[in-house]
Amino acid sequence: MKPMTTFFKSKLVTCILSLFLPGTGLHWLYLKGFSSVWFYVQIFSLGLGLWGWSELVATDKESLLGWITTALGYMSLLASWLATLAFGLRPDELWDKQFNQSSTAHSQSGWLVILCVICALLIGAFVLMSGLAIAFEQYFTIQIEASRKISQ
Repeated sequence: MKPMTTFFKSKLVTCILSLFLPGTGLHWLYLKGFSSVWFYVQIFSLGLGLWGWSELVATDKESLLGWITTALGYMSLLASWLATLAFGLRPDELWDKQFNQSSTAHSQSGWLVILCVICALLIGAFVLMSGLAIAFEQYFTIQIEASRKISQ
């Protein structure tokens, strides 16, 4: 599929957008324009996640719908950091073949792209582990409360 525009698409700009504005899908908007389905999926999931978080705060973590929508927003964030890894580690020749077919300039990734990849890996792993810890804590809290109700 040929790109619709002829301007040069930088791997560094894509990595910066997906690293520092996670969940917004702006890196997809930069790469593919408004025709990108992933842009809409990510921004919608992020919006649902923000609504779910506010629902959890309002209901003292009792809303099942709040948990589900928060998980969607959470996955949108993680998908952005995963995109940073995938795009940042892609060889320049493949990047140019996919995103810069009609451009005369060629990509030359430098250390800033690698630093973005490292930061995405660190932040993504931290957020993933934190999310798993919160999920397990909530699961075991619910199990303990259920066993107390049974024993009474």
